[in-house]
Order: sequence, then C-alpha cells, then structure tokens
Amino acid sequence: MQYIDQTITGIDGSEARFIGYAIDNSDEVDPNRHRPTVLVIPGGGYVMTSDREAEPIALKFVGAGYNAFILRYSCQPSRYPTALLEAAEAMRLIRAHADAWHVDPDRIAVSGFSAGGHLAANLATTAGDDTLREHGYDPDAVRPNALMLSYPVITSGPFAHRGSFDAVLGPDRSGDPAWLDALSIEKHIDGKTPPVFAWHTVTDQAVPVENTLMLIQACKAAGVPIEAHLFPEGAHGLALGTVETAWEGKVANTVECIQVWPRLALDWLRRTLA
Repeated sequence: MQYIDQTITGIDGSEARFIGYAIDNSDEVDPNRHRPTVLVIPGGGYVMTSDREAEPIALKFVGAGYNAFILRYSCQPSRYPTALLEAAEAMRLIRAHADAWHVDPDRIAVSGFSAGGHLAANLATTAGDDTLREHGYDPDAVRPNALMLSYPVITSGPFAHRGSFDAVLGPDRSGDPAWLDALSIEKHIDGKTPPVFAWHTVTDQAVPVENTLMLIQACKAAGVPIEAHLFPEGAHGLALGTVETAWEGKVANTVECIQVWPRLALDWLRRTLA
C-alpha cells in the first residue's frame, strides 16, 4: 500500500494536510487495476477537523477495496474560500495521479461529515463554481462522481448550524444575506450535482435533521438521485457510532442503530459507481 502525506498551501498561507491510502496492485490478481476512491472530509464546525471522522472512516473504505484520502483542510481563522480551494486541489491531485495511485478517475466519491459535509457539497454542487473559476479551477474537472454526506450542514437559513457559517465566513460576512445564500447548499443543487447518499439522526440537536430534509427536497426538485437514511436516535457527530469513534472511547457514546450506515453507503457506492 502507498501512503501519501502532502501539504496543500491555502491562499491565505495556511496549510492543509492531504493523506492517502492507495492499495497496491498484485500480479496475482490484476496488475493494472484502477480502483474506486473516496475522499474523506471530516467535520468540526470549520474550527477544527475531527480525528473521529478522518482515519477510521478512510480505513473502512480501504477495507472494502477502495483507495481512500483524507483532507484536513484549513479552519478558523482561515475564511472562505480557503477550504473550498483546498478541496478542489485535493481532487485535482487524485485525478492527476490516477495511474500512480491506481485510481479510476471516473469513480471518485467525496464523503463529508457535518461542516465537512458542507465543504464536500460546496465542491460537488454548483455553489462554489464561480469561486473555483476565479482561482483557476475548472469546476467540472474537480467535481466528484458521487457525494456522501453524514449529518451535513446544508442550509444557512433558520435551521442553520450558525457556528459553522460564522467560522467559515468570519464576522465581516457571516451576517450578509448574499454570502449566506451563496453558501446555502440547497439553493445550488441542479443537474450537475452528482448522486447523493445522506444520513442523519432525527434527534440531532447541533445540526437539525431539517438540513438533510431540505437536501432531499432540493435533490428531488432538481432530479438528482438521492438515497437518504434517517435514524431515530443519536446526537451529533457520531462518526461510525462505535466505541472506536465514540467521544473518549466510552460505550455510553455509541449508538447501535446508526452503525449500519457504512454498509448502506458501500452498497450505494457499488451501484452508483458501477
């Protein structure tokens, strides 16, 4: 297996960390295999990137035969569009090194959690297209082929996770309706949005489930395929819902009903990236 660890320099001089696990090919099986790939984008309210939503998630996909990459993007005090451009650069790197890293460039999914889900959706939808063009990226060239969102921050409206927008926009822009509309994902879903997989808990008090409900409605209106799963219990930021990713490793912080989501996501990916 190849282990990739690179630095992506943000437009404000900050540094993002780009980590990858590229599975080696074997002459005994298929020396020329190009695998489907997942780029994992952890959450953390644009203030930090969660360890619990990074390597444990990537290794789940590696165990299922996918290459997996992690983007530890720049957070506060970095402001929009620093993280978006880092996500675009991560996608560019993956496709540019497709042969060396055994990646199928037409089968790349982005998996985002909470605020990382907002960043993933900003990249996958047309919400960030104008900004990407302004900074020299072709939005279609860095758009993923599939989008997976776990308890995502979607809307900047009444059901917003206000802290995420305050952190990513900063005090000068976080109250500006034009900026909030620009980053409200449900307003930017159209025919260019790739197929979506999403899950949320109904009892999430940090990022209300209405975020995913609005995502579902927007995808339906735009004719974008979406598979969504709503679970009856669980707080925000559950990651895998297991002891491995529980806060402080405590069994009390696990939620059994959501532990099925990786299998559901893998089944969906197999169908979607076929």
